[in-house]
Amino acid sequence: MFDYTSRYYTLPTATVETSTGREIVYVARRFLPHGDEMPLLVEVVVAQHERLDLVTHRTLGDPLQFWRIADANDAMNPFDLVEPDGQRLRVPVPQP
Repeated sequence: MFDYTSRYYTLPTATVETSTGREIVYVARRFLPHGDEMPLLVEVVVAQHERLDLVTHRTLGDPLQFWRIADANDAMNPFDLVEPDGQRLRVPVPQP
């Protein structure tokens, strides 16, 4: 259902049947991990006008993995991680 790099890849699926008998498959809820409990790869300082996808590409090699940094910093809104400049970000060790 999802690519192996997706944050939803390991989540189980469930099925619900509508009143018309149609089955709908959906992904179960994803609970956010506690960022301070995630193994740390490195801490980085956000440069002026730097975007989270650029930080992620520089540290993890894949800009689409920005959600890992958001999780490690307990951020519900990834944009909050790059404003203001100079913030320290936890970059976690990638895990399945």
